[in-house]
Amino acid sequence: MSVAAEHLSWTRGGALVVDGVTVRPETGETFGLLGPNGSGKSSLLRLLAGIDRPDSGTVTLDGTDIRRLGRRPLARRVAVVGQHAHTEVDITVREVVRLGRVPHRDVFGRDDDEETAIAHALTATGLTAHAERRWRTLSGGERQRAQIARALAQQPGELLLDEPTNHLDIAHQLDVLDLVTRLPVTGVIALHDLNLAAMFCDRVLVLERGRVAAHGTPAETLTEELVHRVYGVHASVIIDDGVPVIRYRRQCSS
Repeated sequence: MSVAAEHLSWTRGGALVVDGVTVRPETGETFGLLGPNGSGKSSLLRLLAGIDRPDSGTVTLDGTDIRRLGRRPLARRVAVVGQHAHTEVDITVREVVRLGRVPHRDVFGRDDDEETAIAHALTATGLTAHAERRWRTLSGGERQRAQIARALAQQPGELLLDEPTNHLDIAHQLDVLDLVTRLPVTGVIALHDLNLAAMFCDRVLVLERGRVAAHGTPAETLTEELVHRVYGVHASVIIDDGVPVIRYRRQCSS
């Protein structure tokens, strides 16, 4: 089992942003959260991570309500990578990754596994040779890799990513998603790009105004009708080796 949500609803700023959502990722799969801006993707990730609490419904980890878990035990299992990777402190990649070990330190600040976990995280993300580089010298793709390495240093079972390919060029988008899907974790990823979701996600859930519009495999879910109904655009969808490929049509101006 892994992180899951049952009938979540959450009001933020007077607006219902998550409305009765149930999501059950399978252990080890890459699960995509899709939908237009304002559909509730980031809000749902925050609820799954325990950052915010729903008005109703439950989030569980291995069947246990996460409200029964302390912050530190939860952080040892669930890691979060946000959209933006910024820091005002000019630290090295190694020190960024070291931050992921905070939940594992005892009351005296000790962590016997720290250096080993950091080394494994750097290796998994291909950053070993860049460990002593300063943050300000990194490209956007390298910064995103460093943030993923920090999350991996937590040694989580679940990795939640909020649009990790935002602001990256195509090569780095493919690189980051290929990395995430090869990690031995359950990945829940909010994405804008439907074609990337189709390429890398085992299953997807599409949100519309906080509600579930569709869920299933990309081939089952990403249909021409769904794209038009949820996103308001016309598209043709073909299946190429089991993977849907979405081609958008230009909007005709009157």
